[in-house]
Amino acid sequence: MKQRKTALLLAAALTLSLVGAAALAAEDPAPLAASRTVPAAEEIQPEARETAVLADAQPEAPESSETPEEPQIPDEDYIPDPVGTVTFANLSRRMHENNLQILAIQESITNLELLDYDYILDDMRETIANLSRAQWMMVMMGQQGTLAYEQLDQANQAVWDQFESIKDGDMQKDNADMIRQLKNLQDQIVMAGEATYIALAAMEIQEGGLERQLSALDRQLEELELRHQLGHISSMTLREAQGGRTALTSGLSTLRMNLDTYKGQLELLMGADITGQIKLGVLPAVTQKDLNTMDLEKDLETAKENSWQLYSAQLDLKDAKQDFADRGGELASDYRPKDPQYMQVRYGYYAARHTYNNTVQNFELGLRNLYLKVQDCKQILDASKTALAVAQDSRSAAQLKYSQGSLSKNALLEAEDKVSEAQEKVDSASNDLFSAYNTYRWAVDYGILN
Repeated sequence: MKQRKTALLLAAALTLSLVGAAALAAEDPAPLAASRTVPAAEEIQPEARETAVLADAQPEAPESSETPEEPQIPDEDYIPDPVGTVTFANLSRRMHENNLQILAIQESITNLELLDYDYILDDMRETIANLSRAQWMMVMMGQQGTLAYEQLDQANQAVWDQFESIKDGDMQKDNADMIRQLKNLQDQIVMAGEATYIALAAMEIQEGGLERQLSALDRQLEELELRHQLGHISSMTLREAQGGRTALTSGLSTLRMNLDTYKGQLELLMGADITGQIKLGVLPAVTQKDLNTMDLEKDLETAKENSWQLYSAQLDLKDAKQDFADRGGELASDYRPKDPQYMQVRYGYYAARHTYNNTVQNFELGLRNLYLKVQDCKQILDASKTALAVAQDSRSAAQLKYSQGSLSKNALLEAEDKVSEAQEKVDSASNDLFSAYNTYRWAVDYGILN
């Protein structure tokens, strides 16, 4: 399938180049041959030299002036991000506006969408006429059968093939498939940007957790140093605790380096200045209404319809089936069903069919796993919220004891740390739920499985 698309585009480019090459013979008034094959000179009748190409040609329409672009209506719901920040809601839009890969792909899409096939057909008619005139001149000059004549004949055949391809709608369909594939590639780039954003949000939660652990360890070290001065603990115990702080500090430094790296990648995907310091907005929350809209059976059918992967596999199967019908039928007509060439075509089709069915099964399994992942992330979030409520109650009790003088300051801070830790788990679970749900929506709405 990919080879066929590439061949069509290359042939279209060849057509445009042939127009200029054939212009060398355009001034010759010799009429055209009645068919693509040029007969011998004595068989050509002047009244029979009109071609079918010119017979159905439409009169050339005058060039129309370009239609002025309609004024763009501003999006009232769009709120631009402040400088140096990005929100998840605006990420896709900013990538479509500034990502160089997406913009380059869009140029190719626009080029295909603006193709005027009627104009191309008219251009090809003229090219075929010019090539036919050139062939006729070579016949009159006795050059039929020469290398130059053969090359001209091959060029004429190539244009004829493209002419028939457009008239039959084959090129239009292939270009429509290519547009769909290019848009799928754009979607995958945007999906990669969103995945990077979500990963960065998770890393920032982890950074906050490490900073909290470092603060708690510093308080613990102060206490251990005092106990060491009083002779309650050994120097080895103190050094072990200090070594733990060094390892924690090193881990935090590595995490911050990774944050800088991934933020730079996100800025690159957005087409922004690469600083590694861009600030992220809060991820959207997945509501119960969002979860209620999930219907695995219905969503599976929608995802299949939107999947370029399945559509491409279906095209490959169709090509293999057609090849088997064409070549296999020709080979089988000789009553040699065990002929190696016949067996190769036959089992090539069977292999393509099994490959397609395997692709469908894997796609169905992938979407089902994403569905279950969302449900699991939701129960983990609910459990984390319950644990947070328990930690908050314990902190309230600790605050009361501290106010009554029956609890130390460090013990109160430990209770507050437990609340912070529980909150981090809630934030992390919420992040995981959104990541799973967002991936599921990409699979359903765009047919893209991560």
